[in-house]
Amino acid sequence: MMFWYDYYYIILVVPAIILSIIAQAKVKSTYNKYSRVSNAKRITGAQAAYNVLAHYGITDVKIECGHGRLSDHYDPRGNVIRLSPEVYSGASVASIGIACHEAGHAAQHAQNYVPIKVRNLILPVANFGSSAGVLIAVLGYFMGFGFLVDLGIILFAAVVIFQLVTLPIEFNASSRALRVIDETGMLHDEERNGAKKVLTAAAMTYVASLLVSLMSLIRLILRTNRRR
Repeated sequence: MMFWYDYYYIILVVPAIILSIIAQAKVKSTYNKYSRVSNAKRITGAQAAYNVLAHYGITDVKIECGHGRLSDHYDPRGNVIRLSPEVYSGASVASIGIACHEAGHAAQHAQNYVPIKVRNLILPVANFGSSAGVLIAVLGYFMGFGFLVDLGIILFAAVVIFQLVTLPIEFNASSRALRVIDETGMLHDEERNGAKKVLTAAAMTYVASLLVSLMSLIRLILRTNRRR
């Protein structure tokens, strides 16, 4: 009954969640498709990541084989790129795209890419806001404490800002990856297009997540303003 009463959730958040589910399905299907397409030069993901690092003159970043499927990431604290087993040793078009993308993140850190600095400043507040922002706003809503409502909204807004700043970081890492692929000739044209499709699908999941958070923030503002 409460679900149907909250029409802001239905008209704002539910469509965003559906788009997020579609984006997740798209990235999985695209990855599955191009993980079965081997690159002609038989370059592995680990070798591709090394090529990107070498292109930027980066010599202090390690490349390791991690655990789990699609667990690929760059860890700036350990200065290491961890690639999932099938990406690390795989020679698929998808492996090349993902490995180069993670190496692109390493290049961003090496070159002090400004959006990363901004995101790091927001991170502590965003982490707290993601777990406590809505709770604080709801408590303030039912207790009639307007300052708590405003605090909760501000904290949750930090989550939205964090995700917004993340978008250029992800798109830039993919742009760096594709640029190095082109300049080094790691992939042929059709293979390169496949890698781009994998990276584009992955980027859309970040866009969808941002949309869900933004619609949730708008819903929170509308619900609390209606009460006040």
